[in-house]
Amino acid sequence: MNILGYLQKIGRALMVPVATLPAAAVLMGIGYWIDPNGWGSNSAVAAFLIKSGGAIIDNMSILFAVGVAYGMSKDKDGAAALAGLVGYYVLTTLCSPAAVSMIQGIPAEQVPAAFGKINNQFVGILTGVISAELYNRFSHVELPKALAFFSGRRLVPIVTSFVMIVVAFVMMVAWPVIYNALVHFGESIKDLGPVGAGIYAFFNRLLIPIGLHHALNSVFWFDVAGINDIPNFLGGAKSLAEGKAVIGVTGMYQAGFFPIMMFGLPGAALAIYHSAKPQHKARVASIMIAAAFASFFTGITEPLEFSFMFVAPILYVLHAFMTGISVFIAASMQWIAGFGFSAGLVDMVLSSRNPLAHEWYMLIVQGIVFSGIYYFVFRAAIRAFNLKTPGREDDEELAAPAAGAAPVSSDVDSLARGYLNVIGGSANLENIDACITRLRLTVADTAKVSEAEAKRLGASGVIKLNTKNVQIIVGPRAELIAAAMRNVLSGVGGAAKPVVEAVKPAAAPVAAAAAGDLVLVAPVTGEVVALDQVPDAAFASKAVGDGLAIRPTGKLVVAPVDGTIAKIFNSNHAFALVADNGAEIIVHIGIETVKLGGQGFKRLAEQGARVKAGDPVLELDLDYLAAHAQSLVSPVVVSNVDQYAGVTNLVSGQVQAGQTPLYTLKAK
Repeated sequence: MNILGYLQKIGRALMVPVATLPAAAVLMGIGYWIDPNGWGSNSAVAAFLIKSGGAIIDNMSILFAVGVAYGMSKDKDGAAALAGLVGYYVLTTLCSPAAVSMIQGIPAEQVPAAFGKINNQFVGILTGVISAELYNRFSHVELPKALAFFSGRRLVPIVTSFVMIVVAFVMMVAWPVIYNALVHFGESIKDLGPVGAGIYAFFNRLLIPIGLHHALNSVFWFDVAGINDIPNFLGGAKSLAEGKAVIGVTGMYQAGFFPIMMFGLPGAALAIYHSAKPQHKARVASIMIAAAFASFFTGITEPLEFSFMFVAPILYVLHAFMTGISVFIAASMQWIAGFGFSAGLVDMVLSSRNPLAHEWYMLIVQGIVFSGIYYFVFRAAIRAFNLKTPGREDDEELAAPAAGAAPVSSDVDSLARGYLNVIGGSANLENIDACITRLRLTVADTAKVSEAEAKRLGASGVIKLNTKNVQIIVGPRAELIAAAMRNVLSGVGGAAKPVVEAVKPAAAPVAAAAAGDLVLVAPVTGEVVALDQVPDAAFASKAVGDGLAIRPTGKLVVAPVDGTIAKIFNSNHAFALVADNGAEIIVHIGIETVKLGGQGFKRLAEQGARVKAGDPVLELDLDYLAAHAQSLVSPVVVSNVDQYAGVTNLVSGQVQAGQTPLYTLKAK
């Protein structure tokens, strides 16, 4: 993996611990709402809530070590998280002022001040990365029989503890230098006042594509360089009493984001919708509405930003510049609000009673103005530069692939080698990942990827997201093919074939289908959504398969037909079921929900299990998914529909899980 790809991996892993901040924001926000001046001294309930939220904020460095280790581990295993915790404690204990004084033989008063700040997010991130790499390297090592108990995952925390001893000695030299550089950078920005806040916000947005904005945030939002903007703001009256906060100043690195996330980006979404081609407006509307709502309500901007940052980089630079301007204006005018997670409506309401919130309502006025600015700037730039924002792609990029392409071979190892040739060989491949229906590949140049060859191998479609990332729709065997591709590259080969044979019988599905039609019942209670309205190009274009989608209102997901569960993805967001007539049914809960890492889903049935229509398979936490998923719209499709006469009797309106017929798969 190249450096940029590795940094992106770290950035994704950082979202695991950052996702804990909403809990702190809600707890402390409600506490300060109850007792805005006494920060708990006048209300036991407020004290209970504030202290509970503080337990998260005060231990963010530990959460970073554990969360990053878990998020970067190859199979998201708890042993990696444990290794991160062990590594963090070893490193911070050895680099504590008392230990440094003892080891270096110097008086305590001569220990550099940097070691008094060793318990910080930077060290947490560093520990998490090292622990994850050690887990990925040693989690399958087998020791001699006498030491067999400590083999595999049990070995990782032990190895981590020894490695962190070495890292501690390196940090005794390097950390004071790093710390002093961070402090100097933070102080130089801090000394610039509102201008510095604007500069910080500009680079904050620019770093999002490579995932390093969290590292920059830790300098200004937390206590890496002494600014500590978020904890000091959340501290409210206590921070004021302790001299850690100044009204109109503390929160300046947060406030200006509210006008952008709540109003500016939704304005950009409207501009993208109005700029789309007429035939694509319905599809773009579903994507933009969901993304704009997430940005406004929660401050989660990635779904919207990623829709244009790679296809139209000039828009993203303009977005970063306008964010900097917004933060500069808010800081200059001392319009202050703060957040525990992000600058959405929830955090604005919760922070409004904080005694450090100053004329926060003016951020709404500023936001309305920025909404108009974003709309007109984006609309003008899209037209002037003919930018390929969503809905403006060339028609051939959105065309549905021809049906009936027969794979050259059903052997997964042969397919793996075939897809390696499709993407231009191993030299063009940088990273392999998979969702339940698609290969997610990072390549050096997507121009070398042959869509025609992919379809000849049996792929339903190829989606080139940008010059580096491509998705190949291969059906429910995507993860097996991805694993086989890794085996081919490592020289193993042949390991995945037995898995395919165990999961899916070799009998021809067409022959079985001739016995009659197949009626699918709704797998989840909710409202039916036409497939072309799904906010995902692969599903909407029917590249994955044909069928319907459902917007869930019930928490139980059941089998839509009698058959065998061929695959449940590790993140539990989707499953593939092979019906008794050979039809391959894919139930995919939400869009891009694989990124949630399994949160919001509970598995009720296991892969390989025989199920009847209506048997429970998954349980959903709808509140969590509504807050964190890009969209809850859930496709239910037949991936090998070309082997049948097609789907008919598609229903509309409300459906009941396990009871309402969803559609009929017609036999040839």
